[in-house]
Amino acid sequence: MGANSSFTEIAAITYRHFKEKYLEDNVSHHTALHQRLAEKDRVDLISGGFEIQVPLDYAENGTYQRYSGYDTLSIAQSEVFTAANFAWKQVAINVVASGLEIRQNSGKEGVIKLVKNKLKNAMRTAGNNFSVDMYSDGTTANQINGLQALVSDAGTGTVGGINSSTYTFWKSILQSAASPLQGGGGITPSATTIESLMLPLWLNLTRNNDMPDLILMDDTYFTFFDNSQTSIQRYTNTTDVKAGTTSLKYKGADVVYDSSAAGMPDAHAYFLNTDYIGVCAHRDANWTEVPEKSSVNQDAQVLPIIWQGNMTVSNRSLQGVMKA
Repeated sequence: MGANSSFTEIAAITYRHFKEKYLEDNVSHHTALHQRLAEKDRVDLISGGFEIQVPLDYAENGTYQRYSGYDTLSIAQSEVFTAANFAWKQVAINVVASGLEIRQNSGKEGVIKLVKNKLKNAMRTAGNNFSVDMYSDGTTANQINGLQALVSDAGTGTVGGINSSTYTFWKSILQSAASPLQGGGGITPSATTIESLMLPLWLNLTRNNDMPDLILMDDTYFTFFDNSQTSIQRYTNTTDVKAGTTSLKYKGADVVYDSSAAGMPDAHAYFLNTDYIGVCAHRDANWTEVPEKSSVNQDAQVLPIIWQGNMTVSNRSLQGVMKA
């Protein structure tokens, strides 16, 4: 029991001490999207609630008026805010060591090495799977609402409890190569046509100072865009988008490649205004270790690490997707 206790105790202490580094290296900076949200302080911690409530600004204040002298000013009540409600979703990953592994690595140095290897593997696994979740449509049991839900292919649907068929302000923008926003016949995506698809979508998503700041592309679209820029190619500094290694620029937005293995659907590009996208987590379950557990019928020790939250959007009309 002494050896087992030392493993879980050292694992908990090591994780708490290096938690920020583990999360930065493996989760929060694992994808360009998650990194951008973290940099813009769009990863929020909250203390509770039956659901995650996100305030929305969905209509103009009706009291704006032009007046002269003693004209009566409108004080009519103006309903400009409502809220989207996102269900809590839960994730867990366990740092597990068998009694055999613990005894094989007995002694302080051996246990610490075992702990670090186990923690690194667990958080890398968490990062890989959370990346897939961030692109998901949320239909898998207990899965968060990823981009395929928040910025759906149809631009419609019920998101955060709001039906976009009823409230049209809640629709995201779709650019379909088969039926382009600009009208006319279908366009076959290629290096010579990719920007003719990108520009109408960008224009539809740009309103004064609001515009896309991050464009995520699968390998097909990124290759087309990269090839279209060969004569004027400008790569950003790799430190700008750490998770994406290298990115291109389009009208000020970072254009970053992400793979199908990371969850990106084929023949897709997401044009995102990340001021209105967020990740919300419970402050007591933000990749937090919980008291270690012993297996009832196995010679093993377990340190669970849990997360509870969801991905949110507060303005769908400023988000868009380009697809075949």
